[in-house]
Amino acid sequence: MSYRTALGSVRRLQEIAATEQTAGDLVTLLAELDGYQALPAEQRPAVLTQIAGAIKRLIPQIAVLEEPARPMGTLDTPRRRVTTTAVREPVAPRQAKSRAVLQPRLSLNDPVTALKGAAGATSKKLAKLGVETIGDLLLLSPRRHIDYSRTIRIGEALNLHPGSDVTVRGRVTDVQLHRGPGAPRVTIKLADGSGWVRVTWFNQYLANVLRIGDEIAVSGALETGYGPLSFTGPEWERVVPGPAGGVSTGRIVPVYPLTAGLAQKSMRGFARQALNLALDAVDEYLPDAVRLSSDEGDLPPLRDAIAQVHYPDSADTLELAKRRLAFDDLFLLQLGLLRRKRERTAYDGIPIHADQTLLDTWAAGLPFRLTGAQRSALAEILADMTGQKPMARLLQGDVGSGKTAVAAAAMLAATTTGHQAALMAPTEILAEQHLGGLAMLYASLPERARPRVRLLTGSTRAAERREILEAVKTGEIDVLIGTHALIQDGVELPRLGLTVVDEQHRFGVRQRAALREKTGGRLPHQLAMTATPIPRTLNLVLHGDVDVSVLGERPPGRIPIDTRRYIGAEREAAYAVVRDEVSKGHQVFVICPLVEASEAVEAKAAVEEAARLRRDVFPELRIAILHGRMKGCDKDAVMSEFRDRQHDVLVSTSVI
Repeated sequence: MSYRTALGSVRRLQEIAATEQTAGDLVTLLAELDGYQALPAEQRPAVLTQIAGAIKRLIPQIAVLEEPARPMGTLDTPRRRVTTTAVREPVAPRQAKSRAVLQPRLSLNDPVTALKGAAGATSKKLAKLGVETIGDLLLLSPRRHIDYSRTIRIGEALNLHPGSDVTVRGRVTDVQLHRGPGAPRVTIKLADGSGWVRVTWFNQYLANVLRIGDEIAVSGALETGYGPLSFTGPEWERVVPGPAGGVSTGRIVPVYPLTAGLAQKSMRGFARQALNLALDAVDEYLPDAVRLSSDEGDLPPLRDAIAQVHYPDSADTLELAKRRLAFDDLFLLQLGLLRRKRERTAYDGIPIHADQTLLDTWAAGLPFRLTGAQRSALAEILADMTGQKPMARLLQGDVGSGKTAVAAAAMLAATTTGHQAALMAPTEILAEQHLGGLAMLYASLPERARPRVRLLTGSTRAAERREILEAVKTGEIDVLIGTHALIQDGVELPRLGLTVVDEQHRFGVRQRAALREKTGGRLPHQLAMTATPIPRTLNLVLHGDVDVSVLGERPPGRIPIDTRRYIGAEREAAYAVVRDEVSKGHQVFVICPLVEASEAVEAKAAVEEAARLRRDVFPELRIAILHGRMKGCDKDAVMSEFRDRQHDVLVSTSVI
């Protein structure tokens, strides 16, 4: 008997045969099934056999399938075809040839508030993670997993290097709540007979949860510090004796992305509910010709992959589930890119034939020589712009590789043939930098050939804005630089031939499309720039609808980048580097990039880090803070102050 068969039979019994004599027994069976997902794989067959016998005893007439026990979502080994068995219901006496499939108790489109404990304020927190429906939750992949079934002795961990990810299990021998400077913290000692480890959390409520004698498992990165080794903020689970165990004890468990006020244990509980109540609503959409034709092994059914990516039975089934879901992501992405490319190429482009003599004169007047990579990229761009179809090209290059100079040449090619160009930047600070940069790059050109460049941002005064809008509309402005203000109503660029988008990942598809619509329906050429280092093969996947030019060569005279890594106790050496750089008149960025964290959690981490540095590490330095939760005007003010050297250190999230 499979899990789904057992669950379907019990639910059906509730509907057609729940008398006073059987009601209590059915409640017991359902309780056992609800705890089924928490059981280790080796305990599941016995539980299913026990439930099958109970069902037969309750209703002797029910048809229970005697099939080999197979836990919900268990995947077959690679190269074997995996099939999904539908849940079968009891056969009515006069309908022996008709078997109905049990309907799922929740649909994928049901709101997540249908889950126990997910209503009210919790639903708003889940929405911040993009989880609004049951389907959203099922497709929320954990960012990693912890294998609580593979623990090591604490004494063994003594021989490992700091930074190693391990899982240990032991009994709590001491619990301390520390109040003082900084955030309150709870520290425990965990021992297993082979040694002890100190564990620290910055959650004071744990002082009322953990007791001396409790058996728990913790998983995280080892650190040096107190005693032989320690953990700071690791994942933990209570070890509960008996066949049911804890939610995570003795198996591989998920670690989900979180937002402020949402605990990992809550997320795991919501995921288990969604699996139990709505997994049967997941339909397979891949044809067998696609799913079972991989050279590296058949892809498992989508239903099984979703179950296993949340609560896998083994590392092998987890890997298979990840492969299936990754395939789906890339497969659907490619379909979307192909559709977008087809839509784009259906439009006629605006052929632009550059004045090569003028471009050569411009290049000769620059205070530097264009690199070979810049010249190659520019040649590719100019060739695209002469075509009958609109260009869509990504210009990739590290900071300082010369992307702006290449874009300036492309915009010059457009403006000297009677067209306009627009450059959209993600922040006002960057837009202002582009204004100054283009003024320098075009300075050597004769006035008649020099593009007329203006800046339009949200901070532009009303009178100046009206003047700019009128000048753009009449063609008196050749290049318009700005932020999101460029796509607002009232901005018309009737002769727009080229759009340049800086750091295109900061803009959505709709925002970039809105800029194209400023032409009155024509489709201008588009050049996107990014400093994100993406391998060429991955570029083909992520940007299958665009061509890619790479600036892999740095202009001569640029200072080489020196990368160093400091971990654990080496942190003091990093602080010494900061002090040394500031003493030389330089400035320092301190970035707090929390992986998979929400903007609110990331901002809180940056604020706390800035406070710690001011208080404990660099009280003599001028430290500022920048994060994504700040207002746009406040961000720009901080960046302006930092640019004017009013701050020595800028603590920021990845917003910069």
